[in-house]
Amino acid sequence: MRQCNIPLSLYIHFPWCLSKCSYCDFNSFVLPDKNIIDVYVEKLLMDLDHEARNYPQDQLISMYFGGGTPSIMSTSSIATLIEKARNLFSFSSTMEITLEVNPGTLDLLAYQQLREIGVNRISLGAQSFNNQVLKNIHRIHGCHQIFQAIDEIKTAGFNNFNLDLIFALPEQTMAMSADDLKEALKLAPSHVSWYQLSLEFHSSNHRMYHSLPNQEELWNMQQSGIELLQNNGFGQYEVSAYAKSPAYFCQHNLNYWNYGDYLGIGSGAHGKVTMDDYKIQRYSKIADPKEYLAATNIYETMEIVNKKKVPFEFMLNALRLYRPITHELFKQRTGINIESIYNELNQAEEQQLIKLTAETIAITERGKNFLNDLLCIFL
Repeated sequence: MRQCNIPLSLYIHFPWCLSKCSYCDFNSFVLPDKNIIDVYVEKLLMDLDHEARNYPQDQLISMYFGGGTPSIMSTSSIATLIEKARNLFSFSSTMEITLEVNPGTLDLLAYQQLREIGVNRISLGAQSFNNQVLKNIHRIHGCHQIFQAIDEIKTAGFNNFNLDLIFALPEQTMAMSADDLKEALKLAPSHVSWYQLSLEFHSSNHRMYHSLPNQEELWNMQQSGIELLQNNGFGQYEVSAYAKSPAYFCQHNLNYWNYGDYLGIGSGAHGKVTMDDYKIQRYSKIADPKEYLAATNIYETMEIVNKKKVPFEFMLNALRLYRPITHELFKQRTGINIESIYNELNQAEEQQLIKLTAETIAITERGKNFLNDLLCIFL
């Protein structure tokens, strides 16, 4: 049985896109044939059924459609998946259902239908408002499609929507990065995810670009962007997440960072479940969508996390949040007393990476800037 006091989320992965962006190292592929989508949705429903057998009528606090480009799916397919989940689980009174959307993949009618079937949060992958920059990273939309999508999202009645933006992109200057944020702010999103470009090994960016902003330029770009967001009422509550108020914090991601539980549905999806005895089970589904569709056993990995690794896993997630972590949360989510990691906590405080009180652990400004060093203490 699962620890019922730990919140549970559901992630549904859609692995295909209309084209592959040069920076992307996610489990995503170019859609080979639209007919495969219906077959994949049927497999998702079976996957969902299988997961629910272990946790019948457990309560979900959030549901997230990620990818890939899940907005390629029809609204009827998304409705079927939501209804299936509603029948298998109970939904919390504050249930958050997020759909990742690429500009140009939906119209006003589709957004209206999404609202009607229960989607209450949209995450739009804008990435930049500069057409040349978008071209450099092989995005297939232009900035005019971002404006059109936001207009339709608002017209459909969504007041909770996120804009995804990336900085330190190829040929992007500090001024261009600031312009992206200024354009985003004009659209009045409730949430902004502002990420630094990461050159992932398997992405084409890793092979194509050898000259990107240096460390000083990156630092200046980051600090000026944070200041611009803060001056416009966006509080930074996580490494790359900014919201107008706590009401617009992404509940699904908060559950990850607070070391909550989550079920993963679809090719390449990951799950984490905390059992009654605080054994933490992690699993992943077969990543290749063709193999996933053909497989009887869809699990690629399944493991029980070594108890000695659990404090590191907790900190790896929780220290992303820019708010104090309570000792009680650590105990509640891990089953471990905080005293067992006092040596590590004291070492981190001596290095001015955290501030300890009798009840909380708070990351310092130095800790935010040297997060990897902080996490290494708990390895």
